[in-house]
Amino acid sequence: MANDPKPLSPAPAPRPGRFLAWVRLYTPKLFIALSEGYRFSDLRADATAGLTVAIVAFPLSMALAIASGLPPERGLFTAIIAGFLISMLGGVRQQIGGPAGAFVVVVFNIVAAHGYGGLVIATLMAGVMLIAAGFMKLGTYVKYVPYPVVTGFTAGIAVIIFTSQVGDILGLQLENPPAAFAERWALYAARVGDTQLATLGLALGTLALMLGLRRISPKIPFFLIGIVAATATAMLAGLPVETVETRFGAVPSMPPAPIIPALSWEVMVELLPSAATIAFLAGIESLLCAVVADGMTGRRHRSNTELVAQGFANIGSVIFGGMPATGTVARTATNIRAGARTPVAGMLHAAFVLIFMIALAPLAGAMPLAALGAVLVIVAWNMSEYHRFLALLRASWGERLITVTTFLLTVFADLTLAIEVGVVMAAFFFMHRMAEAVEITTQATLIESDVDDFAAPRPDALAREAVPPGVEVFQINGPFFFGAASRLTDILSQTAKPPRVFILRMGRVPLIDTTGGQALSNFVAEAARKGTRVILSNVKGQPLTMIESLGLASGPNGVVITKNLERALEAARGMMGGPPGAGN
Repeated sequence: MANDPKPLSPAPAPRPGRFLAWVRLYTPKLFIALSEGYRFSDLRADATAGLTVAIVAFPLSMALAIASGLPPERGLFTAIIAGFLISMLGGVRQQIGGPAGAFVVVVFNIVAAHGYGGLVIATLMAGVMLIAAGFMKLGTYVKYVPYPVVTGFTAGIAVIIFTSQVGDILGLQLENPPAAFAERWALYAARVGDTQLATLGLALGTLALMLGLRRISPKIPFFLIGIVAATATAMLAGLPVETVETRFGAVPSMPPAPIIPALSWEVMVELLPSAATIAFLAGIESLLCAVVADGMTGRRHRSNTELVAQGFANIGSVIFGGMPATGTVARTATNIRAGARTPVAGMLHAAFVLIFMIALAPLAGAMPLAALGAVLVIVAWNMSEYHRFLALLRASWGERLITVTTFLLTVFADLTLAIEVGVVMAAFFFMHRMAEAVEITTQATLIESDVDDFAAPRPDALAREAVPPGVEVFQINGPFFFGAASRLTDILSQTAKPPRVFILRMGRVPLIDTTGGQALSNFVAEAARKGTRVILSNVKGQPLTMIESLGLASGPNGVVITKNLERALEAARGMMGGPPGAGN
């Protein structure tokens, strides 16, 4: 009828208020995952993954605590308390937190100078810094830490971890060995004649067994099998080797009651640089780990939520007798490969470590220190990422200098100094490269001015009707450096359906640095996995040299490089004639 009211269209959903938007921004991934529906099959998958990671984390947490100059139970307390809190409050679905190799040097130095009480105060301060950084939304700026600095820094820490274990592997039983790298090796050279052959043989045998098992299958819990085999061998053969119990006493079967130390303003001021270093390491390690998890799962993490979780986890860890904690790449990757679906897997990992501690505490004291040293040798080797280090030594002179300087300062001087000098050098190197780019080319500017929307269209403007269905075109403006690189990996995930062909217009890219090249490589690999071919158009000078050095144009899924956008669209039309992922 004419007077019938017209049906009303549904009203748009109201935008959340500022407070609600803020709450949503910091909502843990656990809540989001559970709100999507949590089934028994999810629990079974998470429990299997949590148990798998706990088997890896149990001996590794003890070894990292010992390397840091602490009793082994401190590492177990950390895996239990911090591991639970990081998964419960964090912004990554499959993140596994706990003690990490990155903390070994700074923790060792703090304990040597101020005792465990000083470490507690420094970690509490670091926790507050991390929470503040998260609420200030500083997590998104981790991409500004240059790739050469991170590589040189982690390689240096790997060398220090290996150096710290040489004495236990040789069975030298050193009292208060020096922390300095050169002095430590001088002491080893002076005491090499005191090497205990039984201890050395047990360490090498454990190392060979673990490497052999890992070669057979990475899924085998080779750390645990190696430790169990070494412990059984030492006990059955009666080998005169130093164990966890002979050096540290019996391992407790439960975490201690919470303790908050007395805070002194003078001590806090003195420990402020160390606290800042712990906060920096925890933040960057956890967020780099989150990026790895995103790459393995195709999901997106919440960096600021993760920083807040890291802050609370570090506070909780030391209140319950632990040490600094962060997200760990190896354990997170193990968790993902084992089939974890939600943060419940990380929480169950912490529960399983607690169960192991209760059940195996008497046997844990019999673990030979040489066997735990062998575990840390593998950790140091994995952490060194030697292939990336060597690749940077073949990069430009500036990136070589940054990598080597950061590495040497980490090994021979101080962690904080190494990071500060590395970042400052990277900034100056970037400015130098930009000055060169501006001098060489006039086709790109450092700062783009607003354009008149009413003016005639630019000659390189894209008419969307010229783009065939199934083809996506994206233009990169300006230098592809370490601050902009991480944005590229988001492009494919933001499209509802992966395109058949992806064209990257690079005519306004005057340079690509090493981190940008790594991000471009990751993007091409992700596109190939989704069945998408990549075309690069109008690539100039230094970017073309970088792309060729990375080998991105080789292989069946290699990128296609064209002279301009018109040629790129022609190539895309040709590729569209075949099945997804096929091209000319």
